[in-house]
Amino acid sequence: MAVSRKKPVEAVRVDLKKEDTVKVISGRDKGKTGRVLNVDRQAGKLLVEHVMLIKRHTRPNPAKQIKGGIAERESMIAASNVMVVCPSCGKATRIGHHQETLAGGKSRRTRVCRKCGATLDRK
Repeated sequence: MAVSRKKPVEAVRVDLKKEDTVKVISGRDKGKTGRVLNVDRQAGKLLVEHVMLIKRHTRPNPAKQIKGGIAERESMIAASNVMVVCPSCGKATRIGHHQETLAGGKSRRTRVCRKCGATLDRK
């Protein structure tokens, strides 16, 4: 019996954060928009609200007050299949980065919309 050895996955650079609004650009849910619930940077995947819904069959467990049946829940989607929606212009856009200098010589890197230049980070 052969043992399969998976190579360790390299972390993918994901510029998306929790609570970002994203639009799906490819896949079976193309065109849907939703809020990011969870980001897995190691796998390069994210959980988006009301996107990539799957049916989960659960067995009833009265001890834990779990009612059995078929429940729908979100599954992970690849980060490359979504684009962030800019809050100011309302369009799906790529993410740019700008470096701001603050008082005291400190600098902060912010995410900006490539279409209108507005900042995507909340302060």
